[in-house]
Amino acid sequence: MNVKTIAIIIFCAIFCFGGAKAQILVPDDYEPQIPVAISSTQKAVRTSTDIVALALPVATLAGVLIMQDWEGLKEGLFTGVTAAGATYMLKYTVNERRPDRSDSHSFPSGHTTVAFATATFLQRRYGWKVGVPAYALSVYVGWGRCFSKKHHWWDVLAGAAIGTASAWIFTTPFARKHELSIAPVSFLPPSPALVSSPDCPHKSSLFSGLTSSVGFSASLKF
Repeated sequence: MNVKTIAIIIFCAIFCFGGAKAQILVPDDYEPQIPVAISSTQKAVRTSTDIVALALPVATLAGVLIMQDWEGLKEGLFTGVTAAGATYMLKYTVNERRPDRSDSHSFPSGHTTVAFATATFLQRRYGWKVGVPAYALSVYVGWGRCFSKKHHWWDVLAGAAIGTASAWIFTTPFARKHELSIAPVSFLPPSPALVSSPDCPHKSSLFSGLTSSVGFSASLKF
């Protein structure tokens, strides 16, 4: 069973879970309620999650455009549309009340979906060097949405699963797609060094000063 199949199964499982929750909710869950007051720290964390959830995809888009990675742009677009579509379909189907009682669109967490979709796209497309910090920010977004009472923990888990699965379905590694290869090479300097020969101090040897160097060559095919 490959990863894309697992991602599709995760999608189906989340939709089944969302449908079950929609059936379990009682009428009182749809009644208007007084919003829950939150502290200044919770407000600050909530604002920071808004910023991070927006900055991650914007920065990613800018990087893709600068690199002129048009295949990556297409894959990112498919990932975003799929993740957003699944998230909003569930939000307006389940109608789960948020912990702060501000509305009934808690399940799943849209912020977490966006963050994890972006992080997984970056990791799959460009590797762990950019994936690790993106995942760290995504985890912060998920934690912050719970801490600031915008979501339940299961909302965050569902959002993370939707975002991750969406990116896994559509994203291919950049290096593999463009046949990026790095190999060690040995080379000599372009011009030989002129040094004095011990046996003939008035003559110069063209080759006694030659040294070899080792480096790496990279090739990238588009």
